[in-house]
Amino acid sequence: MLTVENEEGTGACGEERTLIPHREGVLVSKASPHGLCPHLFLTVCPSASGAPPHAASCTSASSQTGKDGETGACWGDACPFATEPGLHEPDPVSKDPLPWSVCPLNGNRTGYIEECEKASSTQYFWYRKTLNISPSIQESGAVQWEPALCLVLAWLVVYLCILRGTESTGKVVYFTALLPYCVLIIYLVRGLTLHGATNGLVYMFTPKMEQLANPKAWINAATQIFFSLGLGFGSLIAFASYNEPSNNCQKHAIIVSIINSSTSIFASIVTFSIYGFKATFNYESCLNKVILLLTNSFDLEDGFLTANNLEQVKDYLASAYPSKYSEVFPQIKNCSLESELETAVQGTGLAFIVYTEAIKNMKVSQLWSVLYFFMLLLLGIGSMLGNTAAILTPLTDSKVISSYLPKEAISGLVCLANCAIGMLFTMEAGSYWFDIFNDYAATLSLLLIVLVETVAVCYLYGLSRFESDLKAMTGHALNWYWKAMWGGVSPLLIISLFIFYLSDYIITGTLQYQAWDAAQGQLVTKDYPPHALAVIGLLVASSTMCIPLVALGTLITRRLRRGDPAPVA
Repeated sequence: MLTVENEEGTGACGEERTLIPHREGVLVSKASPHGLCPHLFLTVCPSASGAPPHAASCTSASSQTGKDGETGACWGDACPFATEPGLHEPDPVSKDPLPWSVCPLNGNRTGYIEECEKASSTQYFWYRKTLNISPSIQESGAVQWEPALCLVLAWLVVYLCILRGTESTGKVVYFTALLPYCVLIIYLVRGLTLHGATNGLVYMFTPKMEQLANPKAWINAATQIFFSLGLGFGSLIAFASYNEPSNNCQKHAIIVSIINSSTSIFASIVTFSIYGFKATFNYESCLNKVILLLTNSFDLEDGFLTANNLEQVKDYLASAYPSKYSEVFPQIKNCSLESELETAVQGTGLAFIVYTEAIKNMKVSQLWSVLYFFMLLLLGIGSMLGNTAAILTPLTDSKVISSYLPKEAISGLVCLANCAIGMLFTMEAGSYWFDIFNDYAATLSLLLIVLVETVAVCYLYGLSRFESDLKAMTGHALNWYWKAMWGGVSPLLIISLFIFYLSDYIITGTLQYQAWDAAQGQLVTKDYPPHALAVIGLLVASSTMCIPLVALGTLITRRLRRGDPAPVA
C-alpha cells in the first residue's frame, strides 16, 4: 500500500492518507481507523494483519456505488486473508458477481491484467474471454471450441424445429416471437425506474438535424426496416406460399407493418432508458472521482465539494493554488453527460458491451443477465427459422430434389451447410468475417433485390394484372395509395438509397474495419486486405448476379424451345 506524506506524518498502515491503485488511475482517499476508506474496499495491510509475506500481492478492487447500481467487487477469493473481523459481509447475491463485472488479476497478483486496465472489464470479457479476438483479419487463428459448440447446438435446435416442416415451425415461431415481448415489458418497467432513464429518453426523442441531413442515417434506417420486415430475404414469400388463395394479404401487410414499427419504437424506449442509466452512472462516477481527488489533494472538508459547485471550486482552486492545481490537473477527467450519451454503438457492440455494461450495474444483475441473453437466444432462433424456411421451401417444392431426398434429409443438409459456414465466425478472426457478412452480404444486395421485385411486379407483370389478382383474393379493388407507392414512390426511394449507398462507399475510399488492439485496449481502424475485398465482392455478386443470370438463362431456354437462335452477347 502506497502512502502520501502530509503535515502530520504517515504511518505504515493506519495513515491519514492512502494512495489507492485503481483501474481508471490513482485516487487519494482518507482512511478509516482500520485503514479502510469508507467509499473504497482496500486490502488489509500485511504487516498489521499478520498475513503471510505473499499477501502483499493482493490488489484492492474499488467500488463506486450509484443510486441504482454497483460496480466492482472485492477480490475475496484471490485474497482470502484480506478479511478482517467487523467488516460487513457482501450481499449474498453479489458473492458470485457477473464474470465481466471486474477485471481479473495478473499472473503475479500485483494488479489487474494490463489489457483490461486500458479497456474495461466488459470489453475485456467480450473481446478476450469470449471471442479471444486476433489483432487483425489476416491472423485467422484457431477455432474457439466454446462458440463452436454453441453454434452446433444452435443449429441442432433449429433442425429439430424445422424437422416436420411448417407444422412444427409455426408453433415454435409463436414462442420465439411472443416471449421476447414479455421480457421487453419486464425490462421496460425496470428501465423506466432506473436512475437516469429520463436522460436517455430525452436524448432519444430530441431531433438532431445534422443526423437527419446525413444520407447514411437514412440508409441505415432503410436497411433496418428491410431486416426487421424480412424484405428481400424470401422468408415472407416462403411463409405466404402456404396461405389460402382467399387470404387477405393486404390487411396482413398493414398489421405486420404497424406491429413492426411499434415494436421498434417500443424496443428503442427500453434500450435508451437503460442506455441513459449507463450514461448517467458513468457520468456521476466520473464526478465522484474528481470530487474525491480534489477533496484529498486540497484538504477540503468532506461534503463541501458537490456536483453543483464543482466547476466554481475548480476555478477557485486554479486561481488560488496554481502550482498545486497544475500537478493535479492531468488526473482530472472532463465529465460530460452529453458525451456519455453520444458514445453510441451498434451491432454486437450494443448487444454485448453497452447492454452488459449497464446490466452489471443493476441490482440482482444475475437475473437481468439471464433474462436478457435468453431473449437474445429466442430472437436469434426465430431469425434462423425464418431464413432457413426461405431456403427449404423452394428445395422441398422442387420435384427433382424431393424425389431423391426426403424432407428431413434436405433440412439436415441445409442446417449442416449453414453450420459449416458459421464455423468461420468461431475463429479468432471470426468477428471480422462476421462483420463482413453482416455489412456486405445483405445490404446493397437487399436494395437491388427489392427494387427488381418492385419493378418486375409493377412494370413487367403489370400493375393492372397484379391489381386484378389481389381483387380476386381480397374481394375489393386497390385504392390509389397502393398504386402510387408501388409504381412510383417505392422505386424512387430505393433508387435514391442505392445511389447514396454507392456514393458513400466512393467517398469513403478504401473499405475499412474496426480491429481490437490489445496493447491500447480499444478498437482501431484498419484497411481490409486484398483477399477480404475479394470476399466482399463475391458476397455482393453472389446475391445479386443470380437475378440477371436466371433471367438470361430463362430467355435462352425459351428461345431454344421456339427454335429461335439465342442472342449473341
